[in-house]
Amino acid sequence: MKTPQTQDFQNHQALVTRRGLFGKSAMGLGTAALASLLSKDSALGASPTGIIGTGQPPLPGLPHHLPTAKRVVVLWQGGGPSHVDLFDEKPAMVDHALKDIPESVRGTTRLSTMSSGYAKWPCLPAIKPFETYGQCGMRLSSMLPSVGSIADDITLIRSMYTEAVNHAPGVTFFLTGAQVPGRPSMGAWLSYGLGSETDNLPTFVVMTSSDRGKTCGQLFFDYYWGSGFLPSRYQGVRFRNTGDPVPYLANPGGVSRESRRAMLDDLAAMNAIHLEQYADPEIETRIAQYEMAYRMQTSVPDLLDFSNESAATLERYGTDALNKGTFANNCLIARRLLERGVRFVQLMHAGWDQHGNLYTQLAEQCKDTEVPAAALVKDLKERGMLDDTLVVWAGEFGRTPFGQGDPNKPNGRDHFGKAFSWWMAGGGVRGGHVVGSTDEFAWNITDRPVHVHDIQATIMHLCGIDHERLTFRYQGRQYRLTDVHGNVVREVLIR
Repeated sequence: MKTPQTQDFQNHQALVTRRGLFGKSAMGLGTAALASLLSKDSALGASPTGIIGTGQPPLPGLPHHLPTAKRVVVLWQGGGPSHVDLFDEKPAMVDHALKDIPESVRGTTRLSTMSSGYAKWPCLPAIKPFETYGQCGMRLSSMLPSVGSIADDITLIRSMYTEAVNHAPGVTFFLTGAQVPGRPSMGAWLSYGLGSETDNLPTFVVMTSSDRGKTCGQLFFDYYWGSGFLPSRYQGVRFRNTGDPVPYLANPGGVSRESRRAMLDDLAAMNAIHLEQYADPEIETRIAQYEMAYRMQTSVPDLLDFSNESAATLERYGTDALNKGTFANNCLIARRLLERGVRFVQLMHAGWDQHGNLYTQLAEQCKDTEVPAAALVKDLKERGMLDDTLVVWAGEFGRTPFGQGDPNKPNGRDHFGKAFSWWMAGGGVRGGHVVGSTDEFAWNITDRPVHVHDIQATIMHLCGIDHERLTFRYQGRQYRLTDVHGNVVREVLIR
């Protein structure tokens, strides 16, 4: 005859599956994770379950050293901005215009299939003159007057290089540490290691935009901000540029905020039981994300209410500052996100792939993006945030020093990963400084090569992380953002 005690034992025994046993023995993950959630307290008021905030402390032992950057914003310029035209002045190319770049310079450089079989390599000088900017005397294209106005605040790296020759692998390489999709993105790694500083917004936010004419056909894939094999709570949350910024935040018709709160409490209670039983981190993610969505119902409208922005601030970001979905509007939102405790903001803008429209599109692209990029740096500086906010302006590669198209009248440039330029500002980075150099054709690096993994290591160092020590075990080995490579670029650091 079954007693209540016998029935309870049989019910419990049914739950002790092989998967459940291993899950429950994984260092008490379920209990610890739930305890962390339950311990949160929030000014928004407690729910009946006590699961209030989704903020999360750093991993034990992190940061590894005192960080100079508390937050990071990546201004991604998709398509490959031309270092030859914008950042790396080469007067010798003017005298060599339309003559073949010597084979002794070209060597065995890997090029894309669009140009690797060329018979002629017509040297194409910068399409606009360079000017001197700032007290540091930095030489930049006349198409970048706004970036020039912050020259004393930035470090310009003229010696970046990568193995990638096509867009998606190049973007994936910088953002995840591998050219093949599947690894965690940089924002996910930082969220995993350093935790979050806000309960009301995601730790990692992504926004996308494109040039007005949609001339660049490159797509932005979800894995650019994915969590890979890390728990999915660390992936970036994309704010859309049309409709509601985040889907399903608004309550359905007939559902009040109070009834939604009650529903979430019931869901949280059921998920908490499963979390305790199976210690599946995806259940923890589910709990946290439901709660985050509830809080974002009030935090997102406040974030997007620009009524308290001064006319001078809006004017600084340019004429598109209030036009939803533009790079300017995203830069303004980025500053507001950083102010509210978001740790990693990734703005991805397409339009730099000038294969056949260099003389018309490059200037337009600069006009649309360099004003808001510089405005963000100035805005952060005026608010006392630049010292501990790292701004990274980057693209997957540069453009070829030779022209693409008719060799007698080239009108574009192909992809080029052998040498290109990026800039960084704030967060412990030296201002008014140039790192590295290239030869007279901007083809080969002649001083201080900086690899993609080196810059990843440097960003993590600025955030207080030793890139070799932040790892995650997956499929039998320890993984890290920089794979098995990377050295901190000390030349960009203030200290």
